[in-house]
Amino acid sequence: MSTGWTTDDIPDQAGRIAVVTGANGGLGFEVARELARKRANVVMACRDVPKAEAARGAILGEIPTASLEVQELDLASLESVRAAVARILANHPRIDVLVNNAGVMGIPERRTVDGFEMQFGVNHLGHFALTALLLPALLRSPGARVVSVTSTGRHLGRPVDPNNPHLVGRYGPWKAYGQAKLANLHFALELDRRFREAGVPAKSLIVHPGFTHTDLQATSARETGDLMSRFAYAGVRRSGMSPAEGALSLLRAATDPAAEGGALYTPRWVNSGPPMRRPLLGRSRNRKAMRTVWEVSERETGITFDVPAAR
Repeated sequence: MSTGWTTDDIPDQAGRIAVVTGANGGLGFEVARELARKRANVVMACRDVPKAEAARGAILGEIPTASLEVQELDLASLESVRAAVARILANHPRIDVLVNNAGVMGIPERRTVDGFEMQFGVNHLGHFALTALLLPALLRSPGARVVSVTSTGRHLGRPVDPNNPHLVGRYGPWKAYGQAKLANLHFALELDRRFREAGVPAKSLIVHPGFTHTDLQATSARETGDLMSRFAYAGVRRSGMSPAEGALSLLRAATDPAAEGGALYTPRWVNSGPPMRRPLLGRSRNRKAMRTVWEVSERETGITFDVPAAR
């Protein structure tokens, strides 16, 4: 009897170019490794270059034939995003897979270089800018995939308030995380709608990787130290999935030939188990919120994200 979708189900990725943010550890490392194992050319887009080089070396130690390159990318800086895109496009005029994985979770209030609330800035706005600037290369692929990562933490947040997207005077570590993760969801769904409206073959998908033990929980517990942070860290150490297990939802969304645009992939039992498609209900499909997050993102980043023009 089948136990569900595994890395054995990933089709050959030879000739495909994949950009994975945060590929130096956790879920991103596992995604990069398995895509490389299946012969994709993987761009490891990371803020910490020495750590990314070490991760690249670890993958090459296991898979000597892996095709991997490290590109510096700090999602907390629009200047860094633009510079990273210029370097990536100089080597790869076509991108087949973009996995928007990197993020921060439940941290004390701080700002990005551009003055954005850090969780909204890194988890959402940085990836919004990256995707927009890579869009021409994505549309050169015969079937590009953009994979965005949400979380059950989105249920803690509210849709973006266009008058206060950075939660000035209203900040809470988990409120901000919830807003960012809900924005990731709304962005992914709106992007897929715009892909379909423009008649392009690209697909945008969303994943929730489940309750996975990565550095996120430890960082939140160390920096924030509130009850929720400490509870999450204790719980994930006791019963969380491994990064390799958590990465399966991302890998399925990125590679399954049968995956449909706008789909949500999560573990079978929401926080654990093999990846499967699950329905999106209620405010997940709030069209007003989807339009608002797009408009706010264009306004804050100064980047016009125009799918028909890029086509």
